[in-house]
Amino acid sequence: MKTKGQDNRQHIIDAANMLFYRQGFNQTSFSEIADQAHIPRGNFYYYFKSKDDILAAVIEDRIQRMRAMLAEWDTQFPNPKDKLHRFLDMLLNSEADLVRYGCPIGSLAVELSKTQQDMQSKAKDMFDVFVDWLIPQFEALGHKTEARMMALRLLAKGQGVSVISNAYSDANFLRAEIAELNNWIEQL
Repeated sequence: MKTKGQDNRQHIIDAANMLFYRQGFNQTSFSEIADQAHIPRGNFYYYFKSKDDILAAVIEDRIQRMRAMLAEWDTQFPNPKDKLHRFLDMLLNSEADLVRYGCPIGSLAVELSKTQQDMQSKAKDMFDVFVDWLIPQFEALGHKTEARMMALRLLAKGQGVSVISNAYSDANFLRAEIAELNNWIEQL
């Protein structure tokens, strides 16, 4: 059972996660996070000393949630093609947010690469979670030597589709490109 302090810390992380995604890391203030988390700003510093500390916690929280999601998929879908299709379904299930805000991982990685390069490597760790999960799926389909390249290609195509869908506010483009990627998976 969580303590009140653990709950407060998680409220801060959840609030920061949402604000970093919708507004950007650099455009989000301590005050906005405290207001969104419904925690007095004075108490806020008990949990996090800096915005970089919050960012590290947000990234770690995202990584833990991603790993849990992928573990669930591993249990639900024994077939590697089904797992790859589920990966693409994740984009479709996030259609409204992707079209409005872009990819939460990609947009954070790009923003940090411009202003907080020391933190950007932590953002890359989120991509690594997906790459490390995608590689065995392609290996299981008989693509052992090119599995890493295929994993990176699928991730890159998903990121590209997210960026263009966001730039043009075009959900139809997102759906059409995901359909093409699903067809590619079926042909493997």
